[in-house]
Amino acid sequence: MAKVKYDWYQTDTAVTVTVLLKNAAEKNYSVQLEQNSLTLQADDIEPIALNLWNPINVEQSAHKATPSKVEIKLAKLIAQRWEALERKVLTEEPQSTSSVAKKNLHDWDKISKEIENDDETKDDVSALFKKIFADASEDTRKAMMKSYYESSGTVLSTNWAEVGANPVQVRPPDGCEFKKWE
Repeated sequence: MAKVKYDWYQTDTAVTVTVLLKNAAEKNYSVQLEQNSLTLQADDIEPIALNLWNPINVEQSAHKATPSKVEIKLAKLIAQRWEALERKVLTEEPQSTSSVAKKNLHDWDKISKEIENDDETKDDVSALFKKIFADASEDTRKAMMKSYYESSGTVLSTNWAEVGANPVQVRPPDGCEFKKWE
C-alpha cells in the first residue's frame, strides 16, 4: 500500500485538508468524519486517520474529489486558530513507584527565588558602576570610557594616568577567546 501526502490550511471558520490522490473518484475513496477525527480510505493507499486538534461540525463539513486530489473542508465548532491539524494522543505506560522516585523533581519556587537573587545581584553591580561614574572626577570618567571602548568592553579602568598614555589592549576573561566582529 502506498502512502499519500496531505496538507492543510485554515481560516477562522474552517480547516481544509488536501489529500494528494490521483483519480480519487476511480479509487473508490471514502471519508468518515466524526467530531474529533477524520479518516480517509481508498484503494491501494494506506488509510489516513487523524485525531483533530479541536472538534468540528460534522453536518457542515464536506469533501469533494478532483482529478488530482481530495479536498476535505472541516467546519470549526469554535472559531479560533488551531496550533496544529492533529492533537497527538499520549499513551502513558503505567510507571512503577521506583521510576517515579528516580525522576528529577524541581522546586520551581526555589529556582524562581534564585533567578530573582541573580537579577538583584546584577542590578547591584550595574548600580555600583553607575554610582562610581556619577561620583567620579573628569579624569576617572575619561579613563572608564576610554578603557571600555578601546578594549571592546573587556577592561574597565578608573586610572587615567595608566589609560591616557597608551591604547588599552583587549583582555578577555580566562578561558575565553576574543573575536572582532566587523
